Amino acid sequence: MIDWSAIDTVLLDMDGTLLDLHYDNAFWFEHLPRTWGARRGLDVQAARELIHAEAERRRGTLDFYCMTYWSELLELDVAALNAELAHLIGLRPQVPEFLAWLQMAGKRRVLVTNSHRSGLDFKLARTGLDAWLDAIVCAHDLNAPKEDPAFWPRLRAQLGFDPPHTLLVDDNAHVLRAARDFGIGQLLAVAQPDSKAEPQHLPDLPMLHSFAQVLPQVCEPG
Repeated sequence: MIDWSAIDTVLLDMDGTLLDLHYDNAFWFEHLPRTWGARRGLDVQAARELIHAEAERRRGTLDFYCMTYWSELLELDVAALNAELAHLIGLRPQVPEFLAWLQMAGKRRVLVTNSHRSGLDFKLARTGLDAWLDAIVCAHDLNAPKEDPAFWPRLRAQLGFDPPHTLLVDDNAHVLRAARDFGIGQLLAVAQPDSKAEPQHLPDLPMLHSFAQVLPQVCEPG
């Protein structure tokens, strides 16, 4: 599916791409509403609906991903609360093999995430993911989320990559479409970001069901 001879740089999302999105979904849809709701006399469903409504208002902005924003809004230390589910943080299958192969193949491996810096550092410390990467870019440092068309020229200015010779792997359809509009040469949409949830269907994007699908000779057992 990928013409590796045409790829110099591989841009990789973190949550739902390299890491299982189950941790984030368990936190935002269960743990946070339960904790926040209990302090305000709300049941989990009522608290979840209030948080979801606010999230929808902020979707597509940096606030949506910002722990400082959510901590101030909910009057709760969201970063500290994240740590209570740290045992759920994990790599998706074949990620180490895939990243090691990219290094051997001479491809630049860049993590490009919307995650807030505190969440990013927390997950890197838990997984050691940074040992397999050549660079890490946090969207907060560029003052625009990856869904925003303004993000991509800023990223190019920082990294100096050539869009037609770049691959982006991400689980967010809005991000992938923004990258396509910018001219990123090859795209892969992660089919099942959360290992405990149903796969997503994005008919206008090439789907990645597992990294073995891209590199069978590297990732298949034996």
